[in-house]
Amino acid sequence: MSSNASRIVLTLDVGTSSVRAMLWDERGDTCAGWEAELPHQMTLTPDGGVETDPRRLLKRTTRCIDLVLERAGRRAGSIAAVGISTFWHSLMGISAAGKPLTPLYTWADTRSQAAAEQLKGRLDERAVHARTGCMLHSSYLPAKLLWLSESQSETFGQVQNWMSFGEYLSLQLLDKPVASVSMASGTGLFNQDTCEWDEEVLSVLPISVPQLSEIAADGESAGSLAGKFTKRWPALKQTPWFPAWGDGACSNVGSNCTTRQRMALMIGTSGALRVMLKEKNIPTPDGLWRYRLDRERVIVGGALSNGGNLVRWLEGTFNTGKRSELLAAIAAIPADGHGLTVLPFLDGERSPNYRADARGAIVGLSLNTAPEQIVRACLEAVSYRFAILHDLLSPVVPDAGEIVVNGGAILNRPVWMQITADVLGRRLVASSVREATSRGAALTALQSLRVLDSIDTAPDRFGRILEPNESDHRTYVAAAARQAQLYDRLVERPLPRKSGPAQEASSESERTQ
Repeated sequence: MSSNASRIVLTLDVGTSSVRAMLWDERGDTCAGWEAELPHQMTLTPDGGVETDPRRLLKRTTRCIDLVLERAGRRAGSIAAVGISTFWHSLMGISAAGKPLTPLYTWADTRSQAAAEQLKGRLDERAVHARTGCMLHSSYLPAKLLWLSESQSETFGQVQNWMSFGEYLSLQLLDKPVASVSMASGTGLFNQDTCEWDEEVLSVLPISVPQLSEIAADGESAGSLAGKFTKRWPALKQTPWFPAWGDGACSNVGSNCTTRQRMALMIGTSGALRVMLKEKNIPTPDGLWRYRLDRERVIVGGALSNGGNLVRWLEGTFNTGKRSELLAAIAAIPADGHGLTVLPFLDGERSPNYRADARGAIVGLSLNTAPEQIVRACLEAVSYRFAILHDLLSPVVPDAGEIVVNGGAILNRPVWMQITADVLGRRLVASSVREATSRGAALTALQSLRVLDSIDTAPDRFGRILEPNESDHRTYVAAAARQAQLYDRLVERPLPRKSGPAQEASSESERTQ
């Protein structure tokens, strides 16, 4: 690491519920007081839409930068780079004049579910999964692009370029849309092994490579400020801005989970269990996905659509009052001590079965059921889904010794951390970094600047350790099996994936017997 301790990094973390801007020093520690956060809300539609106005989100982002620079004062002149994290799998259409023609669609938008099913008839889903690391599912761009081409054909035809919010931010601030390998890797349009746009997937979609963003080289700056923003932020006029990285990849980096020895378990708005690897030719396990931080590092894991969003819904629906009182009441309930079985799919299912049409269920309610019992049952239910991901991911990294926990939804609820440790039967280590995604963007930027030798050498930042209770673990194994039985009754499991675009006649015969 360089001995020059004066340089700092500005990070932007654009999430689905807020935008954060923060300043970090060369060791990956926050510069106290130099941060800003502004909340925002997605627009929900009755037919499964989850979207927002990209112009409004841009204003939130630029306002956060204003606030941080004001608070930094003269030290703003020491900012050596800007690192950005944005949520994976977003999509928006831009006109030839650079204006948004569509809302910004998020991974949670399920309106393209039928289009995903159409694609399964045109493509070999197993081969697509192996190459792109992504299923043919409403979360990803192929299904969204096909859906938009059919449902909004006139607007679709006017779109010059398709991009994520990170690329739109680059277009507005730097005058050119640039994608990182990280953001491209989460689209479902990207070949994970060649690190180029996937020609076979694009061949069945009504778009072409020139409509997608240029992919930057690892460590390459996307440029510096252009136009009116050079006057708005003179301290950043010559500062290099790096293309946005995927939030999940940054979260692993910020949690010090950059090697195969550590898994990262995150619960924010959604949930994920991930491991970062440097090996080449890594297969994509069934039920999981494979993305990238850069051309060297691969991320393998699974994602849950329901995490903190489920908890917010519960607390609002049942008017549970003070969180401290609710958590105390939940902690007093024994493991699986409520008689309930829950499917926590308020926003569909991603890993492992990718059923966008899956919906939530609570079975076992009685007149004696209390709100805190329902909340506890839902927390346990999400943890059972993590156990499935853990079982799928463990063969990929059998030597993983630690599971590091991050994300505000779980870190702010210690009882949920203990439930998860007991469900998995594994020791959990809490990250002491409250904003792991922002820290990951800072560390990746510092590595790109060659200020930090490697993200692997960043100082560990860990907090409390939670050991599993073996008796509770045995109880939860039986409860998870009960959840699996309910799943089989209420959610049709996906058929075996096709060996090619045309389903074998014998398979059809088997289904009708």
